[in-house]
Amino acid sequence: MSAIECNELKPLHDGVIVTDMNFDEQVTQSGIVITSDNGKSEGIKPRWGKVYAIGPDQHDVKIGDWVLVEHGRWTRKLTIKTTGTEPFDVLRVETKSILLTSEYRPDDVYLGQSNASTTQTFDFSSPMF
Repeated sequence: MSAIECNELKPLHDGVIVTDMNFDEQVTQSGIVITSDNGKSEGIKPRWGKVYAIGPDQHDVKIGDWVLVEHGRWTRKLTIKTTGTEPFDVLRVETKSILLTSEYRPDDVYLGQSNASTTQTFDFSSPMF
């Protein structure tokens, strides 16, 4: 599929467009390789994306923030090319499905990651959140 060329990409209302939502193999800071699990039952988890554009009524996130989005609450990838850039992928996320925001790219790969013997979870009722 070829890239759609545009001068500017601006969502309507409180829409949020993200980039850098990773579905491929990932490597943690400590060097652990995590293979792609997209399309498998293990792949059902929230994902981080970087906010690329926001609509005029969006006041909860800003461009450049990292947002954690509930599993499946995003559109298919759309490849675009804006003036002076190489083609890149964007996705629209459901604003009510944004769970967390961060000014910096999170160090963790997954939230609520699980494997055969353990499950990591976060207590969102704790004072930390």
